[in-house]
Amino acid sequence: MNMFPALEKKYTKEQLGILEAQRRAHEIAFAPVTFQVSRLMIKFGIFRLLDETKSGLTLDEIADATKLSRYAIQVLLEASLTAQTVLYVDGRFVLSKTGWLLLTDPLMSVNMDFNHDVNYLGLYHMEEALLNGKPEGLKVFGSWKTIYEGLSSLPDEVRKSWLRFDHFYSDHSFDEALEIVFSYHPARLLDVGGNTGRWALRCVDYNQDVRVTIMDLPQQIGMMKRQIADKDGAARIDGYEIDLLNPDAPFPQGYDAIWMSQFLDCFSEAEITSIVQRAAASMDEQTRLFVMETLWDRQSNDVAAYCLTQISLYFTVMANGNSKMYHSDDLIRCIEAGGLTVETIHDGLKSGHSILVCRKA
Repeated sequence: MNMFPALEKKYTKEQLGILEAQRRAHEIAFAPVTFQVSRLMIKFGIFRLLDETKSGLTLDEIADATKLSRYAIQVLLEASLTAQTVLYVDGRFVLSKTGWLLLTDPLMSVNMDFNHDVNYLGLYHMEEALLNGKPEGLKVFGSWKTIYEGLSSLPDEVRKSWLRFDHFYSDHSFDEALEIVFSYHPARLLDVGGNTGRWALRCVDYNQDVRVTIMDLPQQIGMMKRQIADKDGAARIDGYEIDLLNPDAPFPQGYDAIWMSQFLDCFSEAEITSIVQRAAASMDEQTRLFVMETLWDRQSNDVAAYCLTQISLYFTVMANGNSKMYHSDDLIRCIEAGGLTVETIHDGLKSGHSILVCRKA
């Protein structure tokens, strides 16, 4: 299994002494507790109070400021102290670097809300999901086969956290992605799995002549049309309804560029091959397929790789039961099995994305 050098260095040699390993093992065992404690330290405003008072606060001062019971504050602070999100200095609690990051880093907020609102209850069913190959945790919200079928019907807070998570990881890469895609001068672009139309809107804003067709499930097309209705350039965005899990559903023809952003990670390897085969059948020699993904093995640091491999289990338990954040070798193998070849890979886009530019083999 190939990895970028920084990851190979991290993952091929033992990094911890025995006491550090023991601590890490206990952190894993109590991870659900620490997660909820940290989430509530943010929600109740305790981290914010400590951040605003650099000299720190006593337990009683925090209880007075938050109007929570002394007991509630005490158990939260003691758990946070041993989790090292707060420190105890001269009789007062102060915010640690870890606590400050949990409070201020937008990515931490996105990930915590996603895990709490979307994943937390469903993760109890991970064992079933792995054994059955189905998103068994999704039943906490509804009886859909995949989360994508039920996205428009999820509880408001759950859907909000899902969309915020999805958009955060893709939006930061769009500026660089637009330059790459439009260096090929497409006049017609097919946006596969275009969701709420954010990429399509960026395209019609970036290029005043391009027409974009978003291809997605009927319910997603309906949501997309509502989202873009009053936006500039919406007249150059069309919808094409399709069930991409139907292997007999063809791609429309006549497009210069086909765009798949954070899309193929929503499917199993066999499904990816089927999708690529149908894309290839619609392409000519000039058409390019652009696949933008966060490939865990092509990350510049182990923190990003860690986050991506953990996100894989969202797909296992909640999304569809059979997809993941892919290693580039696996994704490229599926693309080649579908009849395309990867001619260029652009790594290092923001949020850890890579773009694979593919043509007919």
